[in-house]
Amino acid sequence: MTRRPRRNHSPAFKAKVALAAIRGEKTLSELAQEFDVHANQIKQWKEQALAAMPDVFGADKQAKQEPEVDIKRLHAKIGELALENDFLSGALTKAGLLSAKR
Repeated sequence: MTRRPRRNHSPAFKAKVALAAIRGEKTLSELAQEFDVHANQIKQWKEQALAAMPDVFGADKQAKQEPEVDIKRLHAKIGELALENDFLSGALTKAGLLSAKR
């Protein structure tokens, strides 16, 4: 038995096969013969389609929104880090461990 080369199916083909599997008018074996795809692959595409179904209707919109950023808190942290940087730079320069040139 020779192996056939790897095939890449288009998203439209996958959707067509998954929709046929979701309808349930034919068994996976019959669909596998009709579309010339392995039954396990049809099952995977069906599961993927069913998992993505809520996203189609926007049920997951709120979860995909980026979290709000607290600008004041970020500016405070930047100021704090800049102050630490300046302090450490001055302390190392006085100790002779940091040259004046960078």
